[in-house]
Amino acid sequence: MGVGYLLPAIIGRNALVAIERRLEAFMELIFSARSRAQEQTEYIGLEQHGLRALIEISGGDGGSNDPVRASVRICNEGRSAWAGVIHIEMPFPKRNPRFFLPAFIYGRNRGEAPQNVTNEFPRLREGNPSRPSSPWWMVRSDRLSHPVALVYDSRKVYGLSASPYFIRKDGVKRQWKPGVEGAFYQYGGYTCSLSSGRVGYTLGYENAPLLFIKSKQVEERAPLANNCFELAPGESVEVSFDLFDYDADSELGINAAIEAVYYQYHQSPRKASDVWTTVTDLSTAIYQYAWLPEERQYSGFVIEDDDTGGYRYNKLLSISWTNGLSVATPVLMAALRLGDESMRGQAIDCIANIVENCMNPVTGLPYESYENGKWCNNGWWFDGMRNSGHSSYLAGQALYYILKAFDYERRYRNCIHDDWLDFVKRTLLKLERTKNEDHEYPYVISEKTGVGIEYDAFAGTWCMAALAYYCWLTDDSAHLDSLKKSENHYYETFVRRMECYGTPLDTDKATDSEGILAYIKALRYIHALTGDPLYLQHMKDAFNYEFTFKFCYNSPVKVPPLSRIGWSSSGGSVTSIANPHIHPMSGNVVDEMLYFLENGEDPYVHDRLLDTIGWGCQTYNRYDREFDYGKKGWMSERFCHSEGLLTQKYRDGSLASTWFCLMPWASGCIIEGLAGDYWGHKER
Repeated sequence: MGVGYLLPAIIGRNALVAIERRLEAFMELIFSARSRAQEQTEYIGLEQHGLRALIEISGGDGGSNDPVRASVRICNEGRSAWAGVIHIEMPFPKRNPRFFLPAFIYGRNRGEAPQNVTNEFPRLREGNPSRPSSPWWMVRSDRLSHPVALVYDSRKVYGLSASPYFIRKDGVKRQWKPGVEGAFYQYGGYTCSLSSGRVGYTLGYENAPLLFIKSKQVEERAPLANNCFELAPGESVEVSFDLFDYDADSELGINAAIEAVYYQYHQSPRKASDVWTTVTDLSTAIYQYAWLPEERQYSGFVIEDDDTGGYRYNKLLSISWTNGLSVATPVLMAALRLGDESMRGQAIDCIANIVENCMNPVTGLPYESYENGKWCNNGWWFDGMRNSGHSSYLAGQALYYILKAFDYERRYRNCIHDDWLDFVKRTLLKLERTKNEDHEYPYVISEKTGVGIEYDAFAGTWCMAALAYYCWLTDDSAHLDSLKKSENHYYETFVRRMECYGTPLDTDKATDSEGILAYIKALRYIHALTGDPLYLQHMKDAFNYEFTFKFCYNSPVKVPPLSRIGWSSSGGSVTSIANPHIHPMSGNVVDEMLYFLENGEDPYVHDRLLDTIGWGCQTYNRYDREFDYGKKGWMSERFCHSEGLLTQKYRDGSLASTWFCLMPWASGCIIEGLAGDYWGHKER
């Protein structure tokens, strides 16, 4: 028992030679297994389990457009039923590998950085590191946005892709793929090993050596139970793989394989609502249920109070990010589209309150939070920071959304808010003086001196986006050279390496999908100002990075309410490697996707645009309590595409796959995407 290899019996000589050469490269596929019956956790050879593997190579050259196609048949040649996890690994010539398991691992997941921080997430380190680092990881397939494990090493991309789960039809277990019907049977899994230089796939799965439910809830490796793959005596199962082995100039090269996998496994989001209805429902719910008139702000959370029949408000009041301008500007956009003057007035009141009152007179920068009647920088994220002060994330995002509100008011009401524009200009000039010699904006800025006190983060791209938007709106090119230098730094340091970290303030600089959205917005206006095609190419690279977090298929969620609704993961993006649920922020770059497509055809970006639009139109309450809570138009930020993320519970204690609350900033991301340039578009 062990491993055997098969070649097609009838094939041309040249093709046979090519396949034989390719077979040599992949003949070292490594097979092992762990049985539910064995005491130790190690994976051992198939023959010790009574299992046998047969491999057939049917073609392909390993490139992203023509991967090697391998079929593996696993047979139970024993006399007893077998249950466990089967591990199939692809080795590569290890030199200095950077792994990419999309939405789960980027490079080494900041394994090079200090790890004794508040938030834990999987990190790759050699040797025998302490938690949460490990030289290897195993994870259930639905934690990845695309079913593929890739590695970039010494100008080469290696990897393997296979179906994320198995179905059963007519008693036969087989891999799922789009268009194939059958009852769900079992998930697969994906693996990577820094110590041995391998990427892998599993039948059955483990979350090992740790399971990260969220950054502050981590569980040790569990015994094998319902995560096993079972084979009766004499039963076999066939597993098809796409194997990649091609040249690349940088980590950006992995995106060619991601695109190929997208088209292999793509499913569209379910059709549940349309653009006009979605914008109306979401904005009306915020207007009716989230406004706090005494604070002139929108609540961070709105929660149904079962005891009183009313509502509870979590007043996490900030100028942007989780409420403030990230809510007010989208609501203003919706009001202008829908012709709702009362809604418009409410949004303008929120904006005016922030512009008129939030400024720190010592630094000339905005305070970011309002707490107990006082403006300050001690927001809900404060105790998770290494340094206190102003943040480029909130300050830059606030300025961007003030400009967007100014832009839409001028365009659709011919109403000029000069005080808004003046506020932005004064603040931008202060922020420009905080940049370091790399032309990077600081992560944290002293609230006493206005000097940058912490860098090495992607958050400052929101300042860059605001500056680019301002220059475009005012036809001011004075800062164009500065913009170009900052853009080049962020591109070379973060984007080109496919590892953008340091945006959300609650993740200890974990790799994330949030900052790239600001970078994309900045590129739109830098290109509009210069016409230089370089910035369109950088824009495409940035979209490709964001797409690695965006699901390409509909994960078979088994926990309500998402399972009952038929909710779609496709088109939704995972927030970060530290907080790995799907959230709606990527919905706010629809305008930028349209701008990119208007400057050149790109079917891939076009298809991702449709996924993004479709996802946003099906992820909120279309009627009261559709998601088992709340009113029509309510939407939360947390959607658990994987059962390994569950924390919310129903009143009876059973787990739920979403949060039960209205979170206006989440709705605002969808509104911004749909009520912008896409409004009235031919595909609406």
